[in-house]
Amino acid sequence: MSYANKKQMSTNRTPAIVVVALIHLALGYALVTGLAYNVAKKAMEDLKTFDVTEEPPPPEEKPPPPEKTDTPPPPQMVAPPPLVRTNQTAPPMVTVPVAPPPVITVRPPPAPPAPPAPRIEPARAKANLASYVSNDDYPSDALNREEQGTTGFRLDVGPDGRVSNCTVTSSSGSRSLDATTCRLMKSRARFTPATNSTGAKVADSVPGRIRWVIPAN
Repeated sequence: MSYANKKQMSTNRTPAIVVVALIHLALGYALVTGLAYNVAKKAMEDLKTFDVTEEPPPPEEKPPPPEKTDTPPPPQMVAPPPLVRTNQTAPPMVTVPVAPPPVITVRPPPAPPAPPAPRIEPARAKANLASYVSNDDYPSDALNREEQGTTGFRLDVGPDGRVSNCTVTSSSGSRSLDATTCRLMKSRARFTPATNSTGAKVADSVPGRIRWVIPAN
């Protein structure tokens, strides 16, 4: 019980105590004055009718509820799973057979072919090469363009004395004149074939030049 409640109850009892004291004084006075009976009877009736009740104490004040806060619950610690150790056995060793290194047979290189026998006599034209060309052989397109010049060439002569190939070594400046030169040499030139030291006929090459000049009218 709080101090205020105790003080309130003490205050409520004070009138009752005073009344009781007055009643006692009245009874004493009545006894002295000879009115004891009436006074006592009256006092007893008043005492019976006066009921002193104590007021109930006020209800206790409830403390205010605690303020709600949005405090998140503390994180829960989850224990890691126990480590399970397993006895691992080492894998068996596998022996892989290694093939022996291949046997390499070193063979000597083949012998080079025997060099041809040295040439003794070169190929010779049976006539002057310029004699195989005449004014009638002048190409008409070169005449129309008034083209003229000297064509250098090299003739490959076979063992039979015929020209097997013609190569232009220096151009006359006219493709028509160069082509006509090789065409005439291959079809008209004849040679005595070259021979080697044994007298056998062998291939040879012969250089030459043809000068093309526009014929005068």
